Amino acid sequence: FGSSRASRNFFGSFRGCSIGIMGKVHGSLARAGKVKNQTPKVAKAEKKKRLTGRAKKRFTYNRRFVSVVKGGPKRGPNSNNK
Repeated sequence: FGSSRASRNFFGSFRGCSIGIMGKVHGSLARAGKVKNQTPKVAKAEKKKRLTGRAKKRFTYNRRFVSVVKGGPKRGPNSNNK
C-alpha cells in the first residue's frame, strides 16, 4: 500500500482494529487433544482384503461398464440412491 492513509482505510483504524493483525489465532495449548481424549476407543473391525492388480482392474471395469442400469438418470460413483 502506498500511503498510510490507504492502508488505514483498508484495515480500519490501527488502534481499535477489529481484524487483529497480530494476535492469538488457535487457542491455548492447554486444551490440545481435548476432543480426541474424550472420544471412546473403538476396536477396528475385520475387513475384507482389498483387490490388487488385474483383479482390481476387472472389478472396476465390471462396476463401470458391465452392470450399468439401462434407462433412468445417470448417477455418480458415490451415489447412495438405488
